[in-house]
Amino acid sequence: MTDSPPRGRVVNSPAPHPQRPVVQRLRVQYAKRGRLRFTSVRDFQRALERALRRAEVPVAWSQGFSPHPRISYANAVPTGVASEAEYVELALAERRDPEQVAAALDAALPDGLDVVRVVQAEGPSLGELLTGPQAASSWLLQLPGVAPETLAAALDALLAQPAVLVPRVTKSGRTQVDVRAALVSVQVGASPANGPGEDDACAILRAVVRHGTPSVRPDDVLAGLTAVAGLALPVPPVATRLAQGPFDEKTGSVADPLA
Repeated sequence: MTDSPPRGRVVNSPAPHPQRPVVQRLRVQYAKRGRLRFTSVRDFQRALERALRRAEVPVAWSQGFSPHPRISYANAVPTGVASEAEYVELALAERRDPEQVAAALDAALPDGLDVVRVVQAEGPSLGELLTGPQAASSWLLQLPGVAPETLAAALDALLAQPAVLVPRVTKSGRTQVDVRAALVSVQVGASPANGPGEDDACAILRAVVRHGTPSVRPDDVLAGLTAVAGLALPVPPVATRLAQGPFDEKTGSVADPLA
């Protein structure tokens, strides 16, 4: 027969994770490619936490009643959008070589969620570097079934407007974002059709879009083109974020947040 604790006495259970101090912070740039662009933010978070355990990366844990791994996420792309420039920051309880962490983590993640690089965290936080009007994203939008001339005409109509407001549903309710104000630069081009049975070229829109609250997304830009010029999309577009980071006002380019 086992002894039970006296009534009214609180028995402290050991913490599920040792509460060790943070000794190093690493920033990870990763890509969402191919079919893995359809993973949600929560899907990626679960995949990353599993990969960190498999790669034996010593992530520090928060304190309190419900401890969790100390991982910071910033400005992730929406579900269904590909990206070459997503970022997370890891707080480690033991020092590790960034290149070794990059290799081990990339091997542990599924193909399509690919680690681009890992660097020592320095300077402002990821939130400061990637959010707000001082930051921007560079986008590539492929529009199968749309002629480049049609896209160029629709874009001219949008740029001629002082403002182009499109509706957006956020966690705090329904709002509007100004697509015209967020567009810093745009270019129209064409690429060979990739799909079977597609004979026409695929229109391409390259755009640098300034971040805001909320930030203008690729679907907002397309909604603005539809509202202003009636642009029709016979095939779902493919959007890829090529870069995000501080916006350089002098050059009109997006700077590397890990530089």
